[in-house]
Amino acid sequence: MGRTAQVIRRPRAPHTAAADRAVRFINNLTHTKGEWAGQPFALRRWQEDLIRRLFGTLHPDGRRQYRTCYVEIPRKNGKTELAAAIALYLLMGDAESAPEVYGAAVDLEQASLAYSVAAQMVRNDPELLQRLEVIPSRKRIVHYASGGFYRAIPADAPSAHGYNTSGLVYDELHAAPDRELWDVLTTSQGARRQPLTFVITTAGWDKHSICWEQHDYAEKVRDGILDDPTFLPIIYGAPAEADWLDERVWHAANPALGDFRSLEEMRVMARQAKEIPARQNTFRRLYLNQWTESETRWLDGAAWAACAGPVPWDRMAAALGGRQAWLGLDLSSTTDLTAACLVVPDDAGGVDVAAHFWLPAERVHERVDRDRVPYDLWARQGALTLTPGNVVDYGHIRAWVAALASRYRIEEVCFDPWNATGLITDLQDDGATCVEVRQGFATLSSPAKALETLVISRQLRHGGHPILTWCADNVVVREDPAGNLKPDKKKSTERIDGIVALVTALARAIIAPSGESVYERRGVLVV
Repeated sequence: MGRTAQVIRRPRAPHTAAADRAVRFINNLTHTKGEWAGQPFALRRWQEDLIRRLFGTLHPDGRRQYRTCYVEIPRKNGKTELAAAIALYLLMGDAESAPEVYGAAVDLEQASLAYSVAAQMVRNDPELLQRLEVIPSRKRIVHYASGGFYRAIPADAPSAHGYNTSGLVYDELHAAPDRELWDVLTTSQGARRQPLTFVITTAGWDKHSICWEQHDYAEKVRDGILDDPTFLPIIYGAPAEADWLDERVWHAANPALGDFRSLEEMRVMARQAKEIPARQNTFRRLYLNQWTESETRWLDGAAWAACAGPVPWDRMAAALGGRQAWLGLDLSSTTDLTAACLVVPDDAGGVDVAAHFWLPAERVHERVDRDRVPYDLWARQGALTLTPGNVVDYGHIRAWVAALASRYRIEEVCFDPWNATGLITDLQDDGATCVEVRQGFATLSSPAKALETLVISRQLRHGGHPILTWCADNVVVREDPAGNLKPDKKKSTERIDGIVALVTALARAIIAPSGESVYERRGVLVV
């Protein structure tokens, strides 16, 4: 089956007195919820390994080696209870004078989850209750003997500057709206002897976020690409190529599965995700800890892959010559990715698609680093044309359209009027019929729904074009109260230009002479 989970397997830390003390402290706490409520914590082997490495790996002078621990793990694996236990230990067992331990999260409600668990752990233990005061109205737990406290704070907390953080427990970092609170708290630790930042989160989807930054750094430390002895990465998750319906993958990615993490509940959610594409990314992200390209998937990945068709993308255009076609353009901006999709309907209700893309040559390495996709490789493969300079040379696109027009009956060049004036004027001078396609619900809902139908019924053939497939993975749609939908660039954190160009072309290709959609006239084909 191959590698099914990205899990750190380092040698266990020495059973030092420091490690034993941390394990003993946590094991003396109690669970607070469900069937385990009131029972001793009883760290599982995988949890104890984490605690021993984190608190038992020391410098010769006795200070803790690790200053940051990044734990990425699927939901329902005891994440919140472990975070609460560590926060209490940092408050009471870290030998800090006047410790300041902060439990941070996207909002106060999320930050309060770990705080509420910690507060109940204190209430369940008469000895702790004598030494700590729980102040619910302020989301604080105070340890008067050391002059310290544990406090829950949201990402938009006012007056965050001025903190003197000794311990930071950041819950669900993937949901952080920006990096401001992270930067404020992690840079407030300079006066502390052995500060610790403990992140525990599920995977996210925004690869321009602080969480992805930390995830990427953790992977590089784990894989030996970066040498950072102060950073402990713990990542449980299924690789991107793993079969997300394979229960062996589930077990590898979820260390508590079959213990206190319900296998039956995972099976239920997997069945729903299989039937409802919009739930697939949620299942992969929250249950398998896979980073996805968007928050909610629109087009089913397996169905899209099955639409590759018999002709590969690099020979698609030549195979479709002479047929009636519509060309969709998404010109974006002159410094960004530009997309074109040639849509060629057949007599059986199917559609062939030949796609191509352009990017300024001087910006390709910048874009590879920023978008974390292989534009340079795609250019070498011929899927992408790099135009000279630091802006897209629309002359290349004009020449490409002219070459297509010599082989196809291009009925219309369909375009979003934004940013298109110059090129469209040139194409009209070349004799092309250019039709403006507004990017609103009224115009795009019918072709967007037609694309869904074509993919589900396997009547779309796209040749497996790598960039168009990447765009299909990224696309998120927005729906209005009437049920109309359209691709949404603002909600899609990665590029969707190819799908926008495809839907723009379909907006005209599926319109019959009467002005109604061919799908309204003959009904949709469902397989």
